[in-house]
Amino acid sequence: MNFDLQADAAKAVQLQRDDAVWQHGRGSVSDGQDTNADGQPTCVLTDTANAIVIYFSRSGSTELLAHMIAMQVAADSLEIVVQKPYSQNYQQTLNRANYERLNQRYPALNMQVPNLDQYQTVYLGYPVWAMTLSHPMTAFLKSYGSQLNNKKIVPFMTQGGYGAGDSVQQIQALLHNQGIHNEMAPSLVIDGNKVNRASSQIRQWLNLVNR
Repeated sequence: MNFDLQADAAKAVQLQRDDAVWQHGRGSVSDGQDTNADGQPTCVLTDTANAIVIYFSRSGSTELLAHMIAMQVAADSLEIVVQKPYSQNYQQTLNRANYERLNQRYPALNMQVPNLDQYQTVYLGYPVWAMTLSHPMTAFLKSYGSQLNNKKIVPFMTQGGYGAGDSVQQIQALLHNQGIHNEMAPSLVIDGNKVNRASSQIRQWLNLVNR
């Protein structure tokens, strides 16, 4: 997997926009394949890592953040992939996401998830949607949360200016409802248009998480 930050940043148009133009992420486009129009989904697995970064990204910001974190902590990486990618068009994606949330019909996944026993720490990355957990991460936790028992869970997210919402509480509830016990570390929240300028904030957060 190519971890060239400049290459990844170039795919996320919002990283070039200031707050006035970005408007809290309103209208952010994607490649129509949840970052994978030009390549395969991220899957970097080794026999030696004791941490893994598992993430979903629609428009590229969360993917860049996930790659930055993985490099800092020498973690493996796994991208969450859905069977039906979200539309390149922001309004169509918003309409679909609203329907999924209101009807609790979360997207089907299309991915191979390895045995997670070797990992002591699991970083979970996602964009915040409508002040809550984005639906692909919800679907992942519903399907594979049983593999996260007794692991340190470290949430990180990109957002449009309104904060984490109840997304961390949703992670805790989804795992608790499956009888899963975890240590929940402090979360990282980064504006979706500022990930490429967040290196210092990421380092400070990782120092807190791993002290």
